[in-house]
Amino acid sequence: MQESSALGRVVELVRELRRRCPWDAAQTPQTLRPYLVEEALELDHALGKQDSESIREELGDLLLHVAFQIVLAEEAGAFGTEDLVRTVERKMWRRHAHLFPAAAAGASENASGDKRPASWEHAKAPERQEGAPGYGVLDGLPANLPALLMAYRLQERAAGVGFDWSDPRGPLDKIREELGELEAELSATAATKERTARLSHEIGDILFAVVNLARKLDLDPRAALEDANRRFADRFRHMERLAAERGIDISTAGLETLDRLWEETKQDAQ
Repeated sequence: MQESSALGRVVELVRELRRRCPWDAAQTPQTLRPYLVEEALELDHALGKQDSESIREELGDLLLHVAFQIVLAEEAGAFGTEDLVRTVERKMWRRHAHLFPAAAAGASENASGDKRPASWEHAKAPERQEGAPGYGVLDGLPANLPALLMAYRLQERAAGVGFDWSDPRGPLDKIREELGELEAELSATAATKERTARLSHEIGDILFAVVNLARKLDLDPRAALEDANRRFADRFRHMERLAAERGIDISTAGLETLDRLWEETKQDAQ
């Protein structure tokens, strides 16, 4: 089947590859999973760099993988491009019933009949419950999400049904509380396996609270951490250059010397 859309052209390209290339013909949804994850991460990296050329290239690579999965689903008799697009349309109509009232006529309204948009989590709730009785607000998240992103999404979903701090002071106070508990644990007992487990627990609580604070400030905690990583790496490399210029071996210089170089590096960065 020939398709004239841009997506259709990529789908047709994959069909041709499946017919003519032994490697492409041998692929299955399972064999392509590692490549799909890799491409998604490469796109994420390009977005973080805000490099439009890299973003265009990586989006194209990801689109190719989407097309590949569509063709494999077609071959298995599961669904095709039109089925996929209709699913996306219905989902967006349902989630934005206030924008598409005619298309989303079957979507539920607030008990008051209010047509204003409900929370995103309320809008998505019927999708999670379809075919899966007992699904809750937190169900359906991929188990292999990176921990920082998982924390953000858990908090976001809980907030979507009203379980949230009223303002950023809440998570900020929680961070102070968790730091106090960590300090008490550090001062309490000698090192044991049980103490290590408790410290891990407290560190986890602190990290979770920091993510919550970022969310309440409308900041992406992962982007903030990536920026901090870049700043640290840039400053450390600058410190290495300063040390090399002065004939200092940083592996034997000692903390006092390294601290002086580090402070100088911070001054140079201002």
